[in-house]
Amino acid sequence: MRLKFITTLFFSLFILVGYSQDGDVAKKGQDVSDLVFTVENGKEIKLSDYKDKVVFINFFANWCGPCKLEMPYLEKHVWLKHKDNKNFAMFGFGRGDNLAKVRKFQKDFKATFPMHPDASKAIYNNFATKYIPRNYIIKNGKIVYASTGFSEEEFENMIELLDTLLKE
Repeated sequence: MRLKFITTLFFSLFILVGYSQDGDVAKKGQDVSDLVFTVENGKEIKLSDYKDKVVFINFFANWCGPCKLEMPYLEKHVWLKHKDNKNFAMFGFGRGDNLAKVRKFQKDFKATFPMHPDASKAIYNNFATKYIPRNYIIKNGKIVYASTGFSEEEFENMIELLDTLLKE
């Protein structure tokens, strides 16, 4: 009887934990056009100012192994490829990182796209509660793509979508 109770309790907890693993706050299709991010020096980034653009947002951390693997791909296949497109904007946010850590990370990986600290995770918490790297593509104020982690295959799919959206 006791074994049956413990087994039932274990499986119940397993199922509950499984449902909360994604850490997502923002979902595909969600309108995020009203979000305003306060970055260094009190500057504000208002997504509503980019409503006519495809916006790419990356969350990373200076200690994150997959973030380090992804960074050269972001620089080459996202930023350098699209930075001159007037319909494109990109922002990177260092989740839990201060300005010094973000600038060091940027220098170490020769990343030239706009990166900002998110030491308090206030910006990140609009999108998720856990896991990095995370990438979001926003068009017309709505999330059209969201990813967690890094794999080359997933990255290629993301780039294909980004390229398509920027041709529209």
